[in-house]
Amino acid sequence: MPVIAVLNQKGGAGKTTIAVNLAHALHLTGSKVLLVDSDPQGSARDWNEANEGEILPVVGLDRETLPKDLQAIKDGYDWVIIDGAPQIARLSAAAVKAADLVLIPCQPSPYDVWAAADLVDIIKARQDVTAGKPKAAFVVSRRIQGTKLGREVEDALHGYDLPVLKSSTSQRVAYPTTASEGQTVFVEPDGPAAKEIDAIMNELQELLNGA
Repeated sequence: MPVIAVLNQKGGAGKTTIAVNLAHALHLTGSKVLLVDSDPQGSARDWNEANEGEILPVVGLDRETLPKDLQAIKDGYDWVIIDGAPQIARLSAAAVKAADLVLIPCQPSPYDVWAAADLVDIIKARQDVTAGKPKAAFVVSRRIQGTKLGREVEDALHGYDLPVLKSSTSQRVAYPTTASEGQTVFVEPDGPAAKEIDAIMNELQELLNGA
């Protein structure tokens, strides 16, 4: 049962958007998915309340005991997706400890690239004592169509010596609109936003499988 933690210590990176939509994408493949909200702000829990819990099971585990707490409840699930907390290093460290793979959303901005340094340090410190676990990768989020910023950010992120997914999310109205309604972009399963999330899901599965 893989655990994917979606983390970025900088707020506004698109972390919850990716976590919620990725969890739903996996659910739509027939998998049993648990979404863990480890952010005390509780955005994923608010989203779950908006749809009255009809899409995914969501639990709040926003303490440093996250790895131990998760062990007690994860049985029976095929996937666990953790929506991480920004700006709280100890909670990020707990999520890294619990994860098989850490996905780091990064907007096309130099500020986001610079802000990733501390989280990369946490991940690499963990990898040093666990034979390379968790795996980790960046994903460019909120890419602005028709600009070179996304490619420039990808080049900068490669400097951290972690893979950058080929797939990404773009600035699309579908993401905030569906979130405000307690839904995901899969209300339009053939739409461009849903295709972006599916591409991220497929690439993460390949990464976990060592492809």
